[in-house]
Amino acid sequence: MIKIGNTIPLLSGTDQNGKQVDFKSFLGKKTVIYFYPKDDTPGCTTQACNIRDSYAELMEKEIQIIGISADSEASHLKFTNKYQLPFQLIADHSKEIINAFGVWGEKKFMGKIYDGIHRTTFLIDEEGIVVGVITKPNTKDHVNEIYQLFKL
Repeated sequence: MIKIGNTIPLLSGTDQNGKQVDFKSFLGKKTVIYFYPKDDTPGCTTQACNIRDSYAELMEKEIQIIGISADSEASHLKFTNKYQLPFQLIADHSKEIINAFGVWGEKKFMGKIYDGIHRTTFLIDEEGIVVGVITKPNTKDHVNEIYQLFKL
């Protein structure tokens, strides 16, 4: 997994609107990249809506938000429309970004073991350096965790 002090990989992906998102565009801005397992599931919806509800304040603090999962662009579009999510969600079907950040791996749920995305958030400074990692975000209070790590 990418750690504090590492530079983010300069990859790209496609958002819910089919727009290409180049990670080079994150340079010069504080950025939060959060990886989540699946659109429109209880924990992922709670997390996304927590971010949505504080989005204006995040923008005032000049923090951009990017969500990433292996869901399709169409799934992301449906999810953003259903919950009026104002930020980009990148579809990573190939798991290139997911694997580059090291958030894919073995998970356990209700006694079953399977591979999936570990819910993880990376806080990135203006130079593209990881300054914080939240490995098990509190989906109901995620924005406050982000503020604490950015010391805002």
